[in-house]
Amino acid sequence: MERLPFIDLKAQYNAYREELDEAISRVVRSGVFVQGQEVSSLEGELAGYVGVGHCVSCASGTDALYIALRASGVGPGDEVITTGFSFFATAGMISLTGALPVFADVDPETCNLDPKRVEESITRRTKAVIPVGLYGQTADMDGMAEIAKKHGLIVIEDAAQSFGAEYNGRRSCGLSDIGCTSFYPSKPLGSYGEGGALFTNDDELAARMRQIMNQGQRTGYDHAVIGINGRLHALQAAVLRVKLSHFNDELALRRAAESRYTAALTGIGGLRLPFVRENHTSVFAQYTIRTGQREALRKHLSGHDIPTAVHYPRPIYRQDAYAHMGEEWLRRNIEMCPNCELAAHEVLSLPFGPFLSRNDQNRIIKSLREFEGEKNYESGSDRNGSHGKEPLPGIEVNPRGGTDSRL
Repeated sequence: MERLPFIDLKAQYNAYREELDEAISRVVRSGVFVQGQEVSSLEGELAGYVGVGHCVSCASGTDALYIALRASGVGPGDEVITTGFSFFATAGMISLTGALPVFADVDPETCNLDPKRVEESITRRTKAVIPVGLYGQTADMDGMAEIAKKHGLIVIEDAAQSFGAEYNGRRSCGLSDIGCTSFYPSKPLGSYGEGGALFTNDDELAARMRQIMNQGQRTGYDHAVIGINGRLHALQAAVLRVKLSHFNDELALRRAAESRYTAALTGIGGLRLPFVRENHTSVFAQYTIRTGQREALRKHLSGHDIPTAVHYPRPIYRQDAYAHMGEEWLRRNIEMCPNCELAAHEVLSLPFGPFLSRNDQNRIIKSLREFEGEKNYESGSDRNGSHGKEPLPGIEVNPRGGTDSRL
């Protein structure tokens, strides 16, 4: 049996082949490969889509986070609160500015940063908060804004996975001081390489971000600050303009695929399905379930040529890059972030995307049901997602890797 793709980017290309080929050819014919009209046009279209005054494109979602932090004045001696359960770049860019990432726990249902845990983590050194829109739905951004106003903090939304999602009728990336997103190929709006963007309604912030993105230049060879080479390539901008024109249609296809999964998998013992809060929409960057029998289920699906992914197998504070912080720091984070710990032990992402065919999706669903029929959940989670007999990851066994060496 042919192995399924985890995300079918080839099918997406085939759907828009003529438009994409023409857009790429247009850039090649123009001879303008960095910045230029394609990039400025994309920035205007993205700002209009989000509903903000400014979009500053850049070379990656990681660059977007770094630029946002720098433009916000974050640096040595500052603390920035973020989630312990996300991709490493969120915290890594905080550290790269010289500031200290402070990890707070997540909402057990959405895996997004919990405002209550954020407020508990604030100190006199706290400068900013970075909530992440994990798996395609934003965090409680009004809760974040209320806390930020009370304590005089900056809110930077990491919307690498939630671009296109809505929160109380407003779009992700337009919900805070600065919104950041990624256009990595597998993202809901993906380029054919790296890419990213920043969004704001603040004129001064936008100017600072554009300056930092472009080697700190005010004008050619006039450098006001230390910056980076973070410019978006015109080829990526041209590809993104084509994909943006189809983006809302793709979001509808994502919602349809999510509905089919959810309808078919509801009630299967041992599985917890994605949860979307009231007044939120999700773009479902991944369709991520939770199970206390993850490795057994992965092995079963792999045996049927169905790929899976774990987003993410270890909380950020367990990564070796932070080993220098010491065992007591690690122990404290583990104690403060029980929901991060549990999520890292249970989450499993299934093949998903707007071009996931019904036949392929039915094949995945059938395999999941077969696994349940083999009674592999008897010693694991019940249908409400309780952890069953498997041990939780803990400091006593393996403080950096968790109790399960497979993580």
